Amino acid sequence: MRNTSSTEHRYPHAHPTSRGQSLATITLLICAPILMNLAFIGLGTTFDYPDVLQLPATEVLARFRAEQRTIITLFTVLAAAACAFVPLSVLIGRLDDSPTMRWAVRAGVAAAIVQTIGLLRWPLLVPTLPDSAIDVFERQHMLLGTLLGETVGYTMTAIWTALVVKALRTPGWFAALGNISAAAIATGVVVPLGIEPAAVTNFVGYLLWSGWLLAFAALLAKGTVVRQVAVIPMSSTRSPQTN
Repeated sequence: MRNTSSTEHRYPHAHPTSRGQSLATITLLICAPILMNLAFIGLGTTFDYPDVLQLPATEVLARFRAEQRTIITLFTVLAAAACAFVPLSVLIGRLDDSPTMRWAVRAGVAAAIVQTIGLLRWPLLVPTLPDSAIDVFERQHMLLGTLLGETVGYTMTAIWTALVVKALRTPGWFAALGNISAAAIATGVVVPLGIEPAAVTNFVGYLLWSGWLLAFAALLAKGTVVRQVAVIPMSSTRSPQTN
């Protein structure tokens, strides 16, 4: 007769989480925000991104050509960091089997996909455009960048964060940080309307969100994500007993 582990009794709504899955989740929670911020800093230094997007398209393209190889590399890294949230959303979804978490997985995967598509236009599409194709560049920027990558991406990222916070019972400070960062990120959807302070709050939101992701990794490593979460702490393992 098989006796289930105490973790399974305490957290009936969670999937059993193996040590390997815990390690993968923690690794992605650490690496994704670090890569994202390093690439963003690099783009700010070499391309004045995202402020450069407020300039005329001809000047944006000229600045892109001047440092094309570096900019392509940095946007590729940024896209890779965004894409990492597809497996990360799925792995975090393994922590809880509630309807809230299942919707969180959908939102997280959607956020990762649309932001990856929006960012990949820089290494894949922009280099192929002649300098005279200003109209094409502006359409790509509006459709793939502003509407898809930013507006939909910000919305889905905020929704994913809020749903994860709601699904998991965690320390109050962690939940508050997640909700505040989600709300700040969501303000980015009004940036195209000319509400300039929203660009600042969106930027601050992503900084807070990066800290939230790193804190998430720390809580998982310590096994302190509680209640509905079946996480095997990195410091120990426990196998089900059989008779």
